[in-house]
Amino acid sequence: MAISKLRCIGLVVMVTAQMVSAETLSPAQAPVVALDAADPTVAAIAPQADAEQWVRQTTSHLSSVRYIHQLAALYLANGYAPLWQDSLATTALEAQLQLLALSGVSADFSRRYTQLVHLKQSNDWRQYDLLATDTLLAYMSYLEGLPEYGRGWLFGAGIDPSLPLPSSQGLSHLNSAIETGQLRAFVAALKPQDRRYTQLQRAIDALMQHSQEPWPGFYQPGYIRLGTRLRKPEALIDRLERLGDLTAHQAAQLRASKVRTYNIDLANAMKRFQERHGLKVDGVIGPQTRYWLMMPVQERIRILALNAQRLRLWPADFPSMLVVNIPAYDLSLWLDNKHVLDSKVIVGRPSRPTPLMSSTVASVVFNPYWNVPNSIMRKDILPKARYDRGYLYRNGFRVIRSWNSSEQIPIHTIDWRLVNAKAFPYRLRQQPGKKNALGRFKFNIPNNNAIYLHDTPAKSLFNKTTRAFSSGCIRVEHADDLARILLTDSGVSPQRVDELKARTNTRTVGLSNQVKVHLIYQTAWVDEDGQVNFRNDVYSYDQINQMSQKEEKFTFLFSGENPY
Repeated sequence: MAISKLRCIGLVVMVTAQMVSAETLSPAQAPVVALDAADPTVAAIAPQADAEQWVRQTTSHLSSVRYIHQLAALYLANGYAPLWQDSLATTALEAQLQLLALSGVSADFSRRYTQLVHLKQSNDWRQYDLLATDTLLAYMSYLEGLPEYGRGWLFGAGIDPSLPLPSSQGLSHLNSAIETGQLRAFVAALKPQDRRYTQLQRAIDALMQHSQEPWPGFYQPGYIRLGTRLRKPEALIDRLERLGDLTAHQAAQLRASKVRTYNIDLANAMKRFQERHGLKVDGVIGPQTRYWLMMPVQERIRILALNAQRLRLWPADFPSMLVVNIPAYDLSLWLDNKHVLDSKVIVGRPSRPTPLMSSTVASVVFNPYWNVPNSIMRKDILPKARYDRGYLYRNGFRVIRSWNSSEQIPIHTIDWRLVNAKAFPYRLRQQPGKKNALGRFKFNIPNNNAIYLHDTPAKSLFNKTTRAFSSGCIRVEHADDLARILLTDSGVSPQRVDELKARTNTRTVGLSNQVKVHLIYQTAWVDEDGQVNFRNDVYSYDQINQMSQKEEKFTFLFSGENPY
């Protein structure tokens, strides 16, 4: 009975010896091709071992195929019928793979994507079918591993090339989709249902149209200001047009006028460019602006694709949440799906980066003490106290016996000339007041890294475009507004808030509505106005450690090199 079933399937799926291109078939038909049903190992309805041999023989030229045992089981269970007969299913898979491949985090997925494209172009549907299924298994495994490993994979480490099989639950869902003819829906569901992901995908598609054509070089040293004579004005106009900061009409007018100096129209376009890149918006082309202006289009595409993958790690739509985007130096607060606050922030410097994490705002502390972390005490404060005996007095510090004691040690009883920062037996605490490093407000977010949000007396630092100055905690420019909004949302009356602010003593107020907090790292996104934004990679997380992956990716995707 099984043999008859296989022979029937073979008759249904076989096509003429002349291969028909999938592009000539309807979505429901393409690619309908026999997977060598006449092969002796297949015709005998071989058990698992023979099915594995068939898979190995069929994919002998495909170095990427990894899950031989599972492939054999899948095709054996489905009578060796092709699984990718719906062209819309293959399109959905390829679109998601392309974005992952372009991100540069995995040479394996880049190679798989390029091989699939090559097999489709050569109408080799048998190998395409097996490679697509094997790649789907790897892709499912990648997605399952993101919650645990994503903050390493997508922030410098790159994806482990030896991904395990997907979970038994994932395989069960895949089997069900295959049996019920729902593979297209199964693959489509793997894509984030997030408009931000779709927006980045569209931005990538727009740049991909220009990725194969050369971009005119524009390099002019020094500072370019209004009236500066341009060496290659056409190149500058062309770049600003392709990047979307000049419309086609504006660019045409500038070309028609044969502009030769840096004029107001170019400066205004440059201001739009600078704003999108988090630069000082002055219209002057200096080193930072020049760096972003000359960035290769392939690198822009990689950054966009990498950040599209990172979106899988962050919450998409949560009614109430506080989000700090570290490289944007920005805090956004939503309550009941309404955007209620934006604030500049200061984050950890590269040597002491702010960690990526999620928590909740548990309480607001008015006039907080600052219990100085050991690392900051030893690296920053004790060296100053050793050479300036008045430093601790002037800045309101107290020496405390230990973390388990509140006993104060008189500062004058310590011979600071002999203090060894690494062996200092006490701890330091800074009194509330104008000089307190935490300012007037502290926002407790429970975590294992001793990280919190807080006010700061050093307000002038918020005027800088780059704001990575802290030791890991997050300083909030509008901490006063943040405290008021969070407390009011938790039912504390405005009058009570004003009373607490007027006092000088320390007071902690718990929040009944504990808003979710997410510290994220996005160096590219599309804003509410549809503008593509980029930011400097302050912690070098965009630079994948496995540099060979990036090299392979660009070789495969942008040169058309044979992937075999």
